[in-house]
Amino acid sequence: MTHSGQASYVEDRARIEDLQARYMFALDWHDADAYAATFTEDGILDWALGIAEGRDAIRQEALGMRTMFARKEAADAPLRPARLRHFITNVTLRIEGDRATGHAYWMELDNDVRGRWPYVGGYGHYEDELRKVDGEWLFSRRKIYNEILATRTAPETNPVRPA
Repeated sequence: MTHSGQASYVEDRARIEDLQARYMFALDWHDADAYAATFTEDGILDWALGIAEGRDAIRQEALGMRTMFARKEAADAPLRPARLRHFITNVTLRIEGDRATGHAYWMELDNDVRGRWPYVGGYGHYEDELRKVDGEWLFSRRKIYNEILATRTAPETNPVRPA
């Protein structure tokens, strides 16, 4: 890889990692618009409750998440609201021009128990397809594996094993 190729890879990787972080913050703050904005207009979210196709459908899924958490919050009164915080790690990226594929682990810290002590509420991994649109990296497809749900566990084969 040439020096300019390395600089391009480093810049693209940094922008994709920023995208992943913005996705997590939007998820945890129940910001449906910001969440949907991390996807291409024709993006696909494949998650525990189904497949949402297109930015508008993804936004609706995020609004549904916000409603679900609001109900949980109301049921927990008078305790302070419980919070979720998602983390991403072990990011692998293969960047080829204006397209990329990625894999990463995710975990979720919850504090929805009495006293609000944290615990790991879930974990799994992402399999992502990304596309650069007008100079901005976005998810074109995000598949979420969730190891606490029998129907969403990862396959037995290593998803990032070299061919």
